[in-house]
Amino acid sequence: MSFEPEPVSAVTFDSDSTLVDVDAIETALVDHEAVTDADTPAVANRWRQRSLEYTLVGNTLGNYQSFVEINRAALEYALAAHGIETTPEERAEILSVYHDLEPFTDVRPTLERLSEAGYDLYVLSNGSPEMLASMIEGAGIGDYVTDAISAHEVATFKPDPDLYRHAAGRTGTPIDRIAHVSALWFDVQGAVHAGMQGVWLDRTGRPWEPFGPEPDLVAEGLDGIAELLEA
Repeated sequence: MSFEPEPVSAVTFDSDSTLVDVDAIETALVDHEAVTDADTPAVANRWRQRSLEYTLVGNTLGNYQSFVEINRAALEYALAAHGIETTPEERAEILSVYHDLEPFTDVRPTLERLSEAGYDLYVLSNGSPEMLASMIEGAGIGDYVTDAISAHEVATFKPDPDLYRHAAGRTGTPIDRIAHVSALWFDVQGAVHAGMQGVWLDRTGRPWEPFGPEPDLVAEGLDGIAELLEA
């Protein structure tokens, strides 16, 4: 690991699990009468896992669908795999939680610090433009984020290097002057492979993956990243 803060002029952030807490989807499932408390963690995990798998398979097969469509299909599969019958309207109600996820407590103060320090801040996510717009508004970070960059713009998902290169072009920043922050290991590896500095936000104390490139920096919270960049 060899993070170099001096060249960094722009910072990109993933959204889910990095800026906002996706564990809220379990609450949405609990609120649905067809899902028991015992089923909730398993359904939520399978839902998230299938969403990831569908993005990777779609990349490989050249079969792009928006994250909204992928997430809907993943939820439908997860519920069916646990024998839970739902209507399209009920699934739409569960899915709506993605438009109202709570930000982690360190998000607003850290983005404010970095913005005041002169860094250009962006969200770089697999989410659709509509999802990202509602996430930024709901998280109350619109004053600090310059723009949101969606995988939908290039019809490919992380960790495809084309998405990170596209982000560099959209920000008008040389790719080696961007630090990408994510709680997702494959996202960090994709950023590093494309030429960014990859920062792994390890909020849960999990071990790093023994496969592929290592992150340039590991941080337990966003405030630690701000301290390095401010220095």
